[in-house]
Amino acid sequence: MLNIRAFVFNLYQENTYILTLDSAPEAVIVDPGCTPGAEQDQLLGWLEREGLKPVAVLLTHAHPDHVGGVKALQARYGLPVYMGEAEKTVFKLDFETTPVEDGQTLELAGLRFEVISTPGHTPGGVCYYLRAEKALFTGDTLFRGTIGRTDLPGGDYDKLIVSIMDKVMGLDGDVDFYPGHGPASSLSDERTNNPFLQPFNEPWEE
Repeated sequence: MLNIRAFVFNLYQENTYILTLDSAPEAVIVDPGCTPGAEQDQLLGWLEREGLKPVAVLLTHAHPDHVGGVKALQARYGLPVYMGEAEKTVFKLDFETTPVEDGQTLELAGLRFEVISTPGHTPGGVCYYLRAEKALFTGDTLFRGTIGRTDLPGGDYDKLIVSIMDKVMGLDGDVDFYPGHGPASSLSDERTNNPFLQPFNEPWEE
């Protein structure tokens, strides 16, 4: 069974996710946005108290509010950090990353992550899909009731809409997604209620 522990960090209220399977000791961290000091101490302390060993960091994109804890985690655990390579065309990073590409599969901590390339919010943005667990981690590509902003360097509205429609909305409606900010939702709810996805809207079943 998938366990998801969410922390909310930094001024932008970014969601950091810790993923484990049942009582297994290994964990995967998605978008560690914790800032140096108290927030990083909170995350590292929680991992230690829970007896968890992180084995990888998955980055949906490289905006500063999503990567603040990467160096601290690398220093403590020496783990790999996976990210879309095109992020490096916009962001100068002070940590090492391992590139991922569309359709790639990552086997980590007993979980099978499918990489879905979703450029638009940033050039190399990706989502991570756990098909068996029906869970999707969308970063800032898709939120409950809205989509990611595209007015920052490297953003492209048309690419973002194509990414969402072609790569995300075709997944099963009962997939729950966990965004980089705000509450989780399901793809079926977004098909019906998200105003940015009106062409894809479907009526509620009676």
